[in-house]
Amino acid sequence: MRYFIRFAYFGKAYHGWQNQPNAITVQEVLEKALTTLLRQEIKVVGAGRTDAGVHAREMYAHFDTALPINRNDLPHRLNTFLPDAISVQEIVPVKADAHARFDATERVYEYWLVQHKNPFYTDFAHCVHYPLDVDAMNQAAQYLLSHTHFECFSKSNSDVKTFNCDVRQAFWEKKEDRLVFTIAADRFLRNMVRAIVGTLLEVGLGKMGPEKINDIIASRDRGEAGVSVPAKGLYLTAISYPKQIFDEQE
Repeated sequence: MRYFIRFAYFGKAYHGWQNQPNAITVQEVLEKALTTLLRQEIKVVGAGRTDAGVHAREMYAHFDTALPINRNDLPHRLNTFLPDAISVQEIVPVKADAHARFDATERVYEYWLVQHKNPFYTDFAHCVHYPLDVDAMNQAAQYLLSHTHFECFSKSNSDVKTFNCDVRQAFWEKKEDRLVFTIAADRFLRNMVRAIVGTLLEVGLGKMGPEKINDIIASRDRGEAGVSVPAKGLYLTAISYPKQIFDEQE
């Protein structure tokens, strides 16, 4: 039986999602917890990779087990066993060929900025002390929607088959004491959101005009884009799936 597990994590203590030698990751901790509680080796496949220090308010992974599980009780047992930085929200049965990564149709990220020192955001947001032209940043962000090839925002030497992404939303808005950038797409390249935010900040600081982002994208050169902002302000907030992958008997 295949299950999707929906969970969240605060990424500060982890070297990203994916298992790595000599570094603790969210995948490793989740697999150990499932293996211990189900008393059989469990491997999970995540919806994607998040880099070291990045957070997830909503993340999905799938795992297989032949054992009957109480999916109402197991999240509670897992949360008792897991560290405070990881929280399981639900476990859902899916079709045998459902895939947490390849079946995802959309992913949404947020990036949090604050403009004054605030101890409560030290590990949750990036602080930019200088005034920002948010209207110009939003104008620049809208240009992203008219492009599909984003190699200029990808981590150098990324081993991917395509740099194409369908960006569907990209905008800044004020939320209480935070300035939040939201971006939605079918897929993202490694480091893409942090590089986009760094580039939009250059627009906001008046270092370049909003339309310059078109030239940067056309260059396909990572060196033309802005520096990547810190991981601590980045959140994976939502992942969408087609309804037909879920077990219709449930």
